[in-house]
Amino acid sequence: MTAERVNPAELSPPTGFSHAVVATGSRVVFLAGQTALDADGKVTGDTLPEQFERALANLLTALRAAGGTPADLARVTVYATDLAAYRAHAPRLGRIWQHLAGRDYPAMAVVQVVRLWDEEAMGELDGFAVLP
Repeated sequence: MTAERVNPAELSPPTGFSHAVVATGSRVVFLAGQTALDADGKVTGDTLPEQFERALANLLTALRAAGGTPADLARVTVYATDLAAYRAHAPRLGRIWQHLAGRDYPAMAVVQVVRLWDEEAMGELDGFAVLP
């Protein structure tokens, strides 16, 4: 995939996301929402950063199984049950993202939700990637 990150000077400088991603490739991979589930289907992690790390790792595992890499991500949506906690942990969540996925950020959004399918889950990530 070729991905052009577009961050117009007229918009606020992005931190941890890109305003737009122009992706050119031949395959689109839609990634289902991933929480901090382990292989046995149990939510792991007692803190938002722990759960975010597992959920992101799960998302990237699905992406790699489909033949993609983190750089192929064009769009990711984060669903958080506590937006204030997400904002408070944002620097650490950013470091987790960079460690697992690098610095080529997709277009992103964070949305607060009342709860997720797994009641213990504090966050969920879904998205799509464009592969070469």
